[in-house]
Amino acid sequence: MSSLLIGAVALFFLGMGLFGLVAPGALTRPFGIELTGPEARAEVRAVYGGFGVAVGALLAWTVLGAAGGLRSGVVLTVAVSLAGMAFGRLVARAVERPSAFCPSWFYFWVEATGAALLISCA
Repeated sequence: MSSLLIGAVALFFLGMGLFGLVAPGALTRPFGIELTGPEARAEVRAVYGGFGVAVGALLAWTVLGAAGGLRSGVVLTVAVSLAGMAFGRLVARAVERPSAFCPSWFYFWVEATGAALLISCA
């Protein structure tokens, strides 16, 4: 069961990462962020695209059993990263008060749920 949960989070990261590589402007548009130049698109491709693909691949590596004794550490590291992202959204909520559920609260719940799932598998 834990491999299935880790695999689901891996697919989320891989999907987000590939989307960030292919369509960086579409990825940031729901947040009201306009990417006006190649440097901005390169940044989104790196942070959302490349990082997402790398984390998804790392989690997939653990599901395939190739991580050996590193599985718990990998899973816990990604879980803490997701929890940190969710925490950042809570801080934003306290400071900025986003007006709509989407995208801020939607991604808060995605990140918090992903963190909880991975912690249960670590």
